[in-house]
Amino acid sequence: MSPKTSPTFNIFHSDPRTTPPSEYHMDLCVGVDRSIEANGELIEAGTIPGGRCAVLRVVGNTDNLEPAALYLYRDWLPASGEEARDFPLYCQRFTFFPEVPEHEAVAELFLPLK
Repeated sequence: MSPKTSPTFNIFHSDPRTTPPSEYHMDLCVGVDRSIEANGELIEAGTIPGGRCAVLRVVGNTDNLEPAALYLYRDWLPASGEEARDFPLYCQRFTFFPEVPEHEAVAELFLPLK
């Protein structure tokens, strides 16, 4: 499934810099409007909860979203007076390489807020 046909998300449950590789957890998600059979795969239904979020658009190379995530957590959040909600940072991928040239890749990071 591609962002061209279905909303595509990543949910970042762990910080790759501080989490051992064997414990790192990230969900690869796709929005669907029908039920999906697991067919032997590790597939789970889930929901990204609605609510307020800080959103940061990243255009260009979206392979490394860490600088954008650090900006949201280290710079924007303390200066904003907002408080993070109890749901991990996630991103929606609108386009990505190789479907588009790398400089045209677009992702938005969402930091859920209380």
